Amino acid sequence: MNTALLHYNLVFAWGWILLGFFSGMIMGLCFHREGWLGGYGSWKRRLYRLGHISFFGLGFANLVFWVTARLLPVQSASLDIASVAFLVGGITMPVCTLLAAHWPRTRHLFAIPVVSLLVAGVVTFTALL
Repeated sequence: MNTALLHYNLVFAWGWILLGFFSGMIMGLCFHREGWLGGYGSWKRRLYRLGHISFFGLGFANLVFWVTARLLPVQSASLDIASVAFLVGGITMPVCTLLAAHWPRTRHLFAIPVVSLLVAGVVTFTALL
């Protein structure tokens, strides 16, 4: 396991949590407007909310991965794959939500973060076994 690479997961985690706070603040300035982004149930507004929560969720996932990888008695090289996959998934998820909010046909790009995060989770789980 590359410890320098693992450090990126920790920095990323806290950066994404901060972006969650910031995006929530920005959205909080507008949420009181009934028709903002097409109204509460609109496609665009739902995807903005998903992007906002993905900052927290994937920041936390990277933080939990960092803790898990540090606690493992044997540092497997496969954890490098998981580390990168968690980072790729974390970066691409909010990007995909923003793209899909404005261009619905890009919703198929969600395969990128989903597959990346699945790989990260499976590799991490396998390392624990």
